[in-house]
Amino acid sequence: QVQLVESGGGLVQAGGSLRLSCVASKRTSSNNAMGWFRQAPGKEREFVATISWNGASTLYGDSVKGRFTISRDNAKNTVSLEMNSLKPDDTAVYYCAAGRGSYSSASPQSYAYWGQGTQVTVSS
Repeated sequence: QVQLVESGGGLVQAGGSLRLSCVASKRTSSNNAMGWFRQAPGKEREFVATISWNGASTLYGDSVKGRFTISRDNAKNTVSLEMNSLKPDDTAVYYCAAGRGSYSSASPQSYAYWGQGTQVTVSS
């Protein structure tokens, strides 16, 4: 079982930046793709970004492309999401997820483990 713990959420003004981090409990995660998803009230879970096991491949959702950057440090079992130029529409609970395989996917079904989420609120 891989446990994932997110941190770094909070309240920020539009145009600001936040950095989310996710720590995995086991080195198993270093062989797996990792991803970030988000869910706003009344909306379905939305794909944000994913990174392959070795960091060589990344994929972003259209709504965050060019503003968010995903990275990972396998030695520390961590994956991060740097969020810039934040907009009120980015307000959501952000979830870290560990993939079933080594390569990136935008589908939630490709992820086996999920964190509890961290709230990001962007004020206008």
